[in-house]
Order: sequence, then structure tokens, then C-alpha cells
Amino acid sequence: MDIRIQTLRFDATRQLEDYITKKLSRLERKLEGVEAVDVQLKLVKPQTANNKVAIISLPFMGSTIRAEKTADTFEDAVNACMDVVKGQIEKVKDKVRQA
Repeated sequence: MDIRIQTLRFDATRQLEDYITKKLSRLERKLEGVEAVDVQLKLVKPQTANNKVAIISLPFMGSTIRAEKTADTFEDAVNACMDVVKGQIEKVKDKVRQA
């Protein structure tokens, strides 16, 4: 699975990229046939709290799963997105099972 990380308005550290890669690689067990995951990290209003945004999007079984969360740190935002993505994956799988 190819994990593409894009940053806006800042440069990501190697530690942050490794953290994201490690988190998303856990999804690989649930995702069959997904070739790429896009992660977008944005910094909005650097002087305020809750100014880090993470967006995760990936194609899955004919639809696109997308989650966007804002938090104090990029790690927290990625974790929140992961929770949403996992729930959406289960919903899509349930729909396919019922059809």
C-alpha cells in the first residue's frame, strides 16, 4: 500500500511521517485491494489552539472514504481520522455483505 503524505504551510518531520505510516499500515489488514492512501496535513492559524488538520482519503470498494479532523497535534488529528476511517470501512463492508 502506497501512503502519500502531503503537507501544506509547513515541513513534516521524519518522526511524524513514520508515525503516520505506522498507523496507516495497521489498516492494511482490513483493506484488500487498496493501492494508495492520501494523507494531507495542514497548519491553519499557527497562533491558535486546535490548528492542525489531517485529512485521510482512500478508494475502497467503489467508493471513496474520507475523514477530516482538527486537533492540537497532528498525531491526535491522525488518530481521530483513523477512528472515522475504520467505522466507514465497516459500513461499506456491511453494505456489500447485505447486497
